[in-house]
Amino acid sequence: MRLIKYGHACVRLEADDRVLVIDPGTFSEAEALDGVDEVLVTHEHPDHLDIAKLVAASQRNSAFRVYLPSAVIESAPELGSAAVAVDAGQRFTAAGFAVDVVGGEHAEIYDGLPGCANVGFVVDGTVYHPGDSLFVPPSPVATLLVPAAAPWLKLSEALDFVRAVRPKRAFPIHDATLNELGQEYFDGWLDLKGGTEYARIPVGESVTIR
Repeated sequence: MRLIKYGHACVRLEADDRVLVIDPGTFSEAEALDGVDEVLVTHEHPDHLDIAKLVAASQRNSAFRVYLPSAVIESAPELGSAAVAVDAGQRFTAAGFAVDVVGGEHAEIYDGLPGCANVGFVVDGTVYHPGDSLFVPPSPVATLLVPAAAPWLKLSEALDFVRAVRPKRAFPIHDATLNELGQEYFDGWLDLKGGTEYARIPVGESVTIR
């Protein structure tokens, strides 16, 4: 499987002729959606869900589908029939990949906010994208996409998350608000204390995982 990193929390997975994109938001590049029929979205926030990009993709392709939490569909009527509701505990197939839906709630920032739905996706039992949460999936995963910077996150929590999941490898996501120095700080700590193989994928570049 080839994993391509796009801006912020967006990744693209490719295997043979299968292509799946997760969380194409306002901080990610439009080309992430090139040639894509199916997309996974963890929650409603614009940095993960760029409705304009997805509507444009659906207008170009009648087979285009977006899988997102059922609670989000009402707030995204523009997607119309392209929107498919999914919830935690569900398993389905998207773009030929097996997808398990886990989690359910967005991490708290303050005073119970934002209090919205957030699901994580485990793809082919090996790649885990948690969205805006630190939910530990019930089954082991080999590749963890670990959030690096957010109003709801501090470094020690990211480290605890990686140690709890215990993946074979981890790559950072959710990092658009970090400058180069901030990335170096985060990467240094994850490499030192994460307890796993850790590396940063530059935007637009890829790694091959097995």
